[in-house]
Amino acid sequence: MKVMNKSYLFGRGRKAAVPLLLLAPGVFLYLLIGIGPSLATAVYSFTDATGIRGIPINWIGFENYDEFLFRGLASRDNIDALIRTLQFSVLVTFIQFSLGLILALILNQQLKGRTFFRTLFFVPVVLGVVIQGLMWKLFLLPGGGPVAKVFSLFGVESEFLGGAPTEAFFWVIVVQIWANVGITMVIFLAGMQTISEDLYEAARIDGASGWSLFKNITWPQLTPAINTNFLLNIIGSLQAWQLFLVLIGYRPGTQVLGYLVFAEGFGQTSGAVTAAFRQGYAAAASIVLFFIVLAIGMSANAFVTRRERKYLG
Repeated sequence: MKVMNKSYLFGRGRKAAVPLLLLAPGVFLYLLIGIGPSLATAVYSFTDATGIRGIPINWIGFENYDEFLFRGLASRDNIDALIRTLQFSVLVTFIQFSLGLILALILNQQLKGRTFFRTLFFVPVVLGVVIQGLMWKLFLLPGGGPVAKVFSLFGVESEFLGGAPTEAFFWVIVVQIWANVGITMVIFLAGMQTISEDLYEAARIDGASGWSLFKNITWPQLTPAINTNFLLNIIGSLQAWQLFLVLIGYRPGTQVLGYLVFAEGFGQTSGAVTAAFRQGYAAAASIVLFFIVLAIGMSANAFVTRRERKYLG
């Protein structure tokens, strides 16, 4: 009797090529849509490309990087934008992570209307950035907007998105968290559904309750969900820029690095659509952002990997 090799399901000879043929379309699309533009961006970062047809492209080496990071007042503004991006990421990650966990803990209980509130908190996720931004621009209208009317009840007046850069920056953080806390909550809820009720019952028999149950059962067992949310929140907030475009536009003291890339590449600096298109310069800025996200992402991944080994082995 012939014994089949169970370690490989497709057989030998020509049949061995079946997996490669099945993978080929996906790999081709990934190279075309993912790797291809990324490599093109890296090449463009060493040129003076404008993106305007008919204008020649010249190789200028590291001049874009030198200008972006080290040369004159613009470089100081860029470094400020980088610092602002890190501040934005830290605040959004911490608040969104904590709020998502709190909402998940509350809505994981046997409460009336919990399905309604789960849906309510998740709805902003599916609206899209433009709709989210336009909604909040209406809510935050100074003087006549809903938020302004609520503030007026307490004698508080604010210019909101049109106020000082720090104030406008704060409101973008609020909108960013509102828009994405739903997905953080859902990931935590999914993690909580995998925790066996037997663990809680055994702990209650031993006298555990409240904080002790959370610390010794919920928190360790949520490790995969915690790691996922931690990484998604960090990377998503570092790359965020669309809300800045919709809510406040290009304003000194409010730009983050992602928006700076867009504004330089598509001629929207200083709020003007007639500014010069500097796609080579924008490509260099995007490469800088890429390495920042890569370094922070790899560090965060190393941290959560160690944590996962600690709790799950």
